[in-house]
Amino acid sequence: MSWQAYIDVNLLGTQKIVQAAIYGHNETLWATSKGFSISSTEIKTILKGFDEPQGIQANGFLINGVKYFTILANSRSIYGKQLANGIVAVKTKQAVIIGMYVEGTQPGEAALIVEKLADYLISANY
Repeated sequence: MSWQAYIDVNLLGTQKIVQAAIYGHNETLWATSKGFSISSTEIKTILKGFDEPQGIQANGFLINGVKYFTILANSRSIYGKQLANGIVAVKTKQAVIIGMYVEGTQPGEAALIVEKLADYLISANY
């Protein structure tokens, strides 16, 4: 399966994740949904947040130019909220999967979808 197929089928195909991207740990974009543009600074902040969660917990983070308040940050997962919308970012061995959900999707539903794809990629050594 291509990286784009993971976005289109496993994330957007659930109709719970409305935008998504997969980046390598070296900040290179592997795949993204249309209109989901994460800046270099934004992806650097997310990647740093996995290693130093206290900074992202205190300051929140931007994705696609929108500020999110951090509700969870650890070495594997970063969850953010902005009103009824949210971000789930999960680190695998080689990649970071970022999924955005909007009002109508429960945060736990979105987290389960992104975390499940991350578990699969980890099992495949990605």
